[in-house]
Amino acid sequence: MRVDGTRPLLVRSSIAHDNSILTIELAGSGMVRICRSRLLWQATAYERCRIQNCAKTSISFSLDFEFDADFSDLFEVRGMKRRGRGRQFPVQSSRSEIEFAYEGLDRQFRRTIIVFDPAPAELAQKSATFRFHLEAGAEAITDIAIRCSPENGSLLNFDEAKTEARAAAYAMKTKEPGIAAPNEQFTAWWNHSVVDLHMMLTETPHGLYPYAGLPWYSTAFGRDGIITALECLWFNPNIARGVLLYLSATQARDENPNRDAQPGKILHETRNGEMSTLGEVPFDRYYGSVDSTPLFVMLGGAYFEHTGDLDLVRLIWPNIELALNWIDNYGDVDGDGFIEYTRTAAGGLRNQGWKDSDSAIFHADGSLAEGPIAVCEVQAYVYAAKRAAAKIACALGKKSFSENLAEQAETLRHRFEESFWCEQISTYALALDRNKKPCRVRASNAGHCLFAAIAGEDRAQRVAVTLMSRESFSGWGVRTVAANEKRYDPGSYHNGSVWPHDNAIIAAGFARYGLMKEAEKIFTALFEATKFFELHRLPELFCGFPRRHDEGPAAYPVSCSPQTWASCAIFLLLSVCLRIKVNRSEGEIVFTNPGTLEFLSGVSIVPSRIG
Repeated sequence: MRVDGTRPLLVRSSIAHDNSILTIELAGSGMVRICRSRLLWQATAYERCRIQNCAKTSISFSLDFEFDADFSDLFEVRGMKRRGRGRQFPVQSSRSEIEFAYEGLDRQFRRTIIVFDPAPAELAQKSATFRFHLEAGAEAITDIAIRCSPENGSLLNFDEAKTEARAAAYAMKTKEPGIAAPNEQFTAWWNHSVVDLHMMLTETPHGLYPYAGLPWYSTAFGRDGIITALECLWFNPNIARGVLLYLSATQARDENPNRDAQPGKILHETRNGEMSTLGEVPFDRYYGSVDSTPLFVMLGGAYFEHTGDLDLVRLIWPNIELALNWIDNYGDVDGDGFIEYTRTAAGGLRNQGWKDSDSAIFHADGSLAEGPIAVCEVQAYVYAAKRAAAKIACALGKKSFSENLAEQAETLRHRFEESFWCEQISTYALALDRNKKPCRVRASNAGHCLFAAIAGEDRAQRVAVTLMSRESFSGWGVRTVAANEKRYDPGSYHNGSVWPHDNAIIAAGFARYGLMKEAEKIFTALFEATKFFELHRLPELFCGFPRRHDEGPAAYPVSCSPQTWASCAIFLLLSVCLRIKVNRSEGEIVFTNPGTLEFLSGVSIVPSRIG
């Protein structure tokens, strides 16, 4: 946008409390002031430009917009090169509308339509010009709508879209507990986490699903959706319901090496862009997560325990059985009783736990582990999954099956302690490589073993000491890898950074073993980190440099913000601190010896429905 050919100056910008509208105030040439308000609703970007003459005399000026559309796939935006592209059609225009159109190599037709109201004085293929003559103090309004869609469809006007978006946000809010606290910083963190969660919740044919993050992961991820649902189970169990139904519907039924898919395996991610559809990247439906499947079963058990919704767990029981079958017959690649991963899809992920970057799993000397790889937290998830499935089976009258699952879980627990414990570093091995050699690396993954309750009491205490040591705890949170490990890099993605969701899970693991001071220390560190991030929003990750006086945490430059499981860390942390347990049979919430936090002198909760 230009005013008389000159770019206007930014005065300020702000985001509405419910995340619905971005407002940008600008100063143009002379005394022209412009307020641009933007919102996203139903696959359309709506913008209102309010132009005001702040001079004491009348003025004339032009307002120009330039635009184009290249229909780049998201993976092209991220840097991938393609051998060929589809064809772009000549731009179509009318007096107030421009249409860009593209047919991909996947034979899908895509459009970007820009609609101006009122019509501009001039409309060319890549620019629109408005001419104004405003008396002193007068103003004018220009509305713009940008729709990216395969099909044409009717558009709302700006006011209608604003009303619908805000009504939807309010309707969501009324179904969840209300939280109030005397600490304004905490309240701001809480409130923005809630609206970020709402923004990322997407309606699917199977219910609401929390998309993973912006800008790179605005789609359904199995692991991210499950962990998000676990984090806010007490806050909004309907999210878990939507996640369970969606992942049941997309569960793999056949073996497909090009997707790392096997019967019963739960989705890693799905994409519907041109490159995914064509198979240029394997992510149209990709199953390269070793942990999504046991986490799915864990979520089913947690949802049932929280809600008592026997109808839903009966509905998805065949999917739970398929997941258990995958664990036993496909997940255990070499028959040693542990779950491993190995890549089969060209272009798929080399590492398939939550730390899925290429260099994330390594030995103490820094050498990369060779697959099949068994990471420690996945064994813990399988243990928790079998215990959860045993409880569901019992509720469904499958007593012998339930008892068998419980026995399998106990056997796994003993074998895990024997194979993964590393006495020298006082924690569990990061992983076992193809030769069953332990990766004796101090990593945050061991905290997930406490979360899943596979660790013995004494060893849980020792893991906590290791994770809260100066090498592992940066002052802002637990690092993914301790500072005294070979591949430690505080500015890396998985080898020394701090992830909020990872820390929330670790804190919940500490609380399971009564280690409340350690859990509260993590909660406090993340709370203090929010003071240094815009909108009090914890990003996907930040750098693991040591905390220094009067300095905030160093940002990781390309982290997603919001990243939904980072936004929802506060829900799990608060429930951990308050020791919240929902007693659905009695219709009550129980607080068992709640912890104390220096920054939170009190909190008021207005609960929503139980059960």
